[in-house]
Amino acid sequence: MLGFRWCPSLQVCVEARMKLKKQVTVCGAAIFCVAVFSLYLMLDRVQRDPTRHQNGGNFPRDCQFALGGQGQKPDLQMLAVSEQLPYDNMDGGVWKQGFDISYSPHDWDAEDLQVFVAPHSHNDPGWIKTFDKYYTEQTQHILNSMVSKLQEDPRRRFLWAEVSFFAKWWDNISAQKRAAVRRLVGNGQLEIATGGWVMPDEANSHYFALIDQLIEGHQWLERNLGVTPRSGWAVDPFGYSSTMPYLLRRANLTSMLIQRVHYAIKKHFAATHSLEFMWRQTWDPDSSTDIFCHMMPFYSYDVPHTCGPDPKICCQFDFKRLPGGRINCPWKVPPRAITEANVAERAALLLDQYRKKSRLFRSNVLLVPLGDDFRYDKPQEWDAQFLNYQRLFDFLNSKPDLHVQAQFGTLSDYFDALYKRTGVEPGARPPGFPVLSGDFFSYADREDHYWTGYYTSRPFYKSLDRVLEAHLRGAEILYSLAVAHTRRSGTASQYPLSDFALLLEARRSLGLFQHHDAITGTAKEAVVVDYGVRLLRSLVSLKQVIINAAHYLVLGDKETYHFDPEAPFLQMDDTRLNHDALPERTVIQLGTSPRYVVLFNPLEQERLSIVSLLVSSPRVRVLSEDGQPLAVQVSAHWSSATDMAPDIYQVSVPVRLPALGLSVLQLHQGLDGHRTLPSSVRIYLHGRHLSVSRHEAFPVRVVDSGTADFALSNRYMQVWFSGLTGLLKSIRRVDEEQEQRVDMEFLIYGTRTSKDKSGAYLFLPDSDAKPYVPKDPPVLRVTEGPFFSEVIAYYEHVHQVVRLYNLPGVEGLSLDLSSLVDIRDYVNKEVALRLRTNIDSQGTFFTDLNGFQVQPRRYLKKLPLQANFYPMPVMVYIQDTQNRLTLHTAQALGVSSLGDGQLEVILDRRLMQDDNRGLGQGLKDNKRTCNRFRLLLERRTAGNEVPDGRSTSYPSLLSHLTSMYLNTPALALPVAKGQLPGPGLRSFHPLASSLPCDFHLLNLRTLQAEDDALPSAETALLLHRKGFDCGLEAKNLGFNCTTSQGKVALGSLFSGLDVGFLQPTSLTLLFPLAAPSNSTDVYLEPMEIATFRLRLG
Repeated sequence: MLGFRWCPSLQVCVEARMKLKKQVTVCGAAIFCVAVFSLYLMLDRVQRDPTRHQNGGNFPRDCQFALGGQGQKPDLQMLAVSEQLPYDNMDGGVWKQGFDISYSPHDWDAEDLQVFVAPHSHNDPGWIKTFDKYYTEQTQHILNSMVSKLQEDPRRRFLWAEVSFFAKWWDNISAQKRAAVRRLVGNGQLEIATGGWVMPDEANSHYFALIDQLIEGHQWLERNLGVTPRSGWAVDPFGYSSTMPYLLRRANLTSMLIQRVHYAIKKHFAATHSLEFMWRQTWDPDSSTDIFCHMMPFYSYDVPHTCGPDPKICCQFDFKRLPGGRINCPWKVPPRAITEANVAERAALLLDQYRKKSRLFRSNVLLVPLGDDFRYDKPQEWDAQFLNYQRLFDFLNSKPDLHVQAQFGTLSDYFDALYKRTGVEPGARPPGFPVLSGDFFSYADREDHYWTGYYTSRPFYKSLDRVLEAHLRGAEILYSLAVAHTRRSGTASQYPLSDFALLLEARRSLGLFQHHDAITGTAKEAVVVDYGVRLLRSLVSLKQVIINAAHYLVLGDKETYHFDPEAPFLQMDDTRLNHDALPERTVIQLGTSPRYVVLFNPLEQERLSIVSLLVSSPRVRVLSEDGQPLAVQVSAHWSSATDMAPDIYQVSVPVRLPALGLSVLQLHQGLDGHRTLPSSVRIYLHGRHLSVSRHEAFPVRVVDSGTADFALSNRYMQVWFSGLTGLLKSIRRVDEEQEQRVDMEFLIYGTRTSKDKSGAYLFLPDSDAKPYVPKDPPVLRVTEGPFFSEVIAYYEHVHQVVRLYNLPGVEGLSLDLSSLVDIRDYVNKEVALRLRTNIDSQGTFFTDLNGFQVQPRRYLKKLPLQANFYPMPVMVYIQDTQNRLTLHTAQALGVSSLGDGQLEVILDRRLMQDDNRGLGQGLKDNKRTCNRFRLLLERRTAGNEVPDGRSTSYPSLLSHLTSMYLNTPALALPVAKGQLPGPGLRSFHPLASSLPCDFHLLNLRTLQAEDDALPSAETALLLHRKGFDCGLEAKNLGFNCTTSQGKVALGSLFSGLDVGFLQPTSLTLLFPLAAPSNSTDVYLEPMEIATFRLRLG
């Protein structure tokens, strides 16, 4: 371990302990010395292991990648496009946000206009109604009518996207109807586009969940329909991430479509014939990530905005709006049924729109979507649309001098025709079409209405989403390993293989929540409750799966394994009373016999972490699995700023946990004076008259009116706090004289007084943020001890915690922050956390996309404040030539940098009105929400200055690991009382060797057998090799880290298991990429995700 040296003298021990300022502690320095000394003993085996390479920032070959610059520049770089656009919002005539389009009738003399009208129905898996209610009242009728109506005429086509609804319907239809559906798919009348479980949000979703819902949908389609999706269809997400084209391309899709893009970008792309482009990843040196993308040109995906530029005319060709129906045309001219008498006139009117729209594109093939939300739910609508359009097509196609061929088509029919016309293979770049890189955030659909509020809306569930995701990944991996080990030992019959059904349900709950009205926080309150109940139910199920797998894997003697569903071997680490309650940690009751705790580390790296347990007595000794006494820090458990909870104490112990493995701790009642080390506490009352709890085990000092600044420190840094606010002021690295300003403050945004106000989707602030002014000064509680110290500032609406771990490596190098927010008494306010530093960030900041890649952002003064906010699923950073400051997050929130050296995160928003986007509600169901962060300050090494104007940026390896630690905490599962460990529990080390630290084991997902509820013998292994920046100092950081130029030997990765079969496949396993081979050595380029089908046993 770097940073550790043996020392006989007391001196080093005193330096290594937290520097307690002018404060007498019950235990003297010598006891701290013992604590640190036993920590040395624990770490020493790493110190003396000569096979470990130290990371001194010396990864020469792996470092070339982040320096980039191999490939040719794309024609369209979105960062540059937004910097150049005027965003002037001129009135464009009938196409309000565009311009007048002209053409000559002779434009098609050489080549006919080929029109594909694509009927579709957009089904939200929850929005105004719950998933089940939509299904019962609308979706099942849409799909039932589809089967009969498509069979009436082979020329008819229909497009469907959401597999979640399709799968529910499939379970409820006859074998005869299923056969008909397979025929319709087989003959190209019905296309399933994208094929994900849902059409996901692309701003707040994490790439694990995006991939998982795509696999779930694709696997379902392959099993039940035998189809593989070819084209992506995303008409409704509120802005688009460049992660999605990467994932779709790796899943073997060749083309995709998007719609909700800023109106100024649409206009610019229409004017420059750039609405169709090859979308390429910023790091791609050639074109292996290219996917053909079509951007719809107009305001919406409904019928008035899809036939051409004039909605007043297009609306007349939405035959659901014929007079006498429930909906009409707001432009006051109704549709007319097509007859012999009017067909010539009506067809001419429609063709004029088609021709105008066609002039915006490079080819003479035209796509005209025909549909809207939950359309085609009655047979009458099918007849009205299909019969009237067929009459128009028959007329147009019978007039050669019009030079048009019109027909119904699916999305892939359109793309295939376009490739054919332009003379390229499907998915290849047609001559002259531009290459684009970057993303499409943030979205505005009109005026200054930026959809940047939903980056934070309902943060409680954005957080629960990530908790469920971490549990799903952990449960998948542990279940796959347990099943493989039981198969190998021939004991599979005793194992609850039926846990697979729980995994399946959890995959689908997580998948459902990625929907663009779920994780976004933009559904009605009752629908949010339905999602919440599903998430919690799956979370509890996954804890069960983890407990059952850990039970089997941790037994020293597998013969003694007995599964009893009535008496689980392990307890859960925490419980939630309700879907909208924060978790309550399990209290371990200590008694005469020892208690055991099984620790699960879901990371693929060995980790040194502090594990904190709640116990019933402050007199506690903790031993390792083999009986070695461990040093622990014991603290009170506080129920409020000044009240200790009776009979609950926290014991914090540093432990080294095996990668993806299980460790065991023993807890005994009783005191070990040398190793049970109490925390000391100071409480600053700031003149408030409050009584403070006391306990003989913990010294508490009450400061009635002190306001002097104070500091906490560990082996890496000293952190200063304001004595007045209790909030962060600065950070000084131990090897530097100069401290770095990191000023923390809370701010409040209001909303406008005019007609348009903020709501679930939109952020429309009334002005710059105002400082948060609390009614009373905060109570501050400062806890100090050998392994962690923390400051908690108790404000009326926020409890802010800053914790510093005194451990070598990842845990000690960043600050642990959490904000417990409760704004249930606010009216039209949003609360933000701002950090102010002296970093010279020059208007640039960096946010991640889906936790997969980093996108540079520029603060644009020409745009309104709300336009400068972006999604932050896992991190944001600012930097200059010397430093980089990264804020890591455990939940997606909206973020910006509104001034040099600043970072600003919106923590929660409470809004009393609808924002006119169809929801019909404000955001009034706020919960007490805990937002968790890590703050990491890194130094740039000399000679590693940041190149200017680059479109790519990468986190450091330390930053990647910090993010992983934050998002995948270790789970502490107590062995249930009364369960005798018997022949003993043994730690479980599943990996024979650590993965290189630029590799992330994304999932080890057991595949479904033909019989739906059971596991097959095959597992999907997903690996991601991360791109990283080597220019940030990595030496002497005390974390061991090696990379291997992208090579991994999978055959010898799993200890005690053979890899019997290994086949590289496309991302969602539908296409083999190579024959299964005996070689189990794999290679990945940086940033790539690879999927393998394998058999473990």
